[in-house]
Amino acid sequence: MQTQALQMIDEEPDFQLHMAFQPIWDARLGEVYAYEALARGPNGEMAAEVLAQVRPETRYSFDQQCRVAAITQAVQAGILKTSARLAINFFPDVITDAFADSERTMQVAKETGFPPERLMFEFAEHDRIDASRMADTIAAHRKMHMQTVFDDFGSGDVGLALLSRFTPDAIKLDPALIRGLASSWSRRLLVEKMIEMTRRRAVRLIAEGVETRADYEKLLALGVRYFQGYFIAHPRVGVLENPRLRPAA
Repeated sequence: MQTQALQMIDEEPDFQLHMAFQPIWDARLGEVYAYEALARGPNGEMAAEVLAQVRPETRYSFDQQCRVAAITQAVQAGILKTSARLAINFFPDVITDAFADSERTMQVAKETGFPPERLMFEFAEHDRIDASRMADTIAAHRKMHMQTVFDDFGSGDVGLALLSRFTPDAIKLDPALIRGLASSWSRRLLVEKMIEMTRRRAVRLIAEGVETRADYEKLLALGVRYFQGYFIAHPRVGVLENPRLRPAA
């Protein structure tokens, strides 16, 4: 049942929004490469439940509120005491002026003291944006020294077509490819191909959805450097978890 607090998303864009942070682990350096900010409702509602209550006409204001909350709450949690980047999910389809939109985000970063070059923006719905807007958004991010990430990247035609036309700073492999990879020959072949493809294009590859040591060690053996998932650390509201994992040999 929809909670009263979540009903406020339709009526009031500035409802109370919390951010949970999940680390992206750099196995080579043995440190956190970035923290992904994940929306949570005022009563702990998960991101999917929060997003389900956002009406089309309030998507832009909600997108902007998420950016502000992610940056300000990460700073409050102490991200400036680390070298970690901050990954933010956003709605690229609501952007009408990519450069103006990026400048607004830059202003929030400036006001909080967060370096814009440590911001990463994830295309959570990259199949809903046209090529022209995609190009403008990536260009705007690069001009402002911010990074672009293709999220939930798999073996489908949409993802491969995107990578053939655009070069992001990083891609995050679809968790469906990662879970159980240690016991799946076919998934390992797909991941190996993507590792080689991203290496040729100098694109960082992040394995998302790493939930077991077996999958983590298999991905390490395949040459993956960056990891995200419950095996690394669970998301925590307002807390920047520091995993206790040794650097890869």
